[in-house]
Amino acid sequence: MELTLRTLAMPADTNAAGDIFGGWVMSQMDLAAAIRANERCNGRTVTIAANEIVFKQPVKVGDTLCVYTAVDQVGRTSMVIRIEVWARRAYTALREKVTEARFTMVAVDADGKPRAVDLPAV
Repeated sequence: MELTLRTLAMPADTNAAGDIFGGWVMSQMDLAAAIRANERCNGRTVTIAANEIVFKQPVKVGDTLCVYTAVDQVGRTSMVIRIEVWARRAYTALREKVTEARFTMVAVDADGKPRAVDLPAV
């Protein structure tokens, strides 16, 4: 797993209880999956599935969200990206796993049509 995205949870992303919205966390996961997939296929990708996102811990304002990714599988036009999300709690060194999932990404051409995944860059 490689750190792909790191961002700070801000007050604008909270619900009434002061927890960060799960949708915001999912958005960060999608961004990280796209970064990893785009690098792997040397081009544009789109998300076609996100599997089993279960939130294990809340994210609070001031936490640093760390999103780690790995390419688990590569098909002809698609890739499965494994994602783990950890929160580094505000003003501490405590790190807790927030969620994990597998996103399926498809390589697409300029017209948005599926294309073959390129070989990894050397």
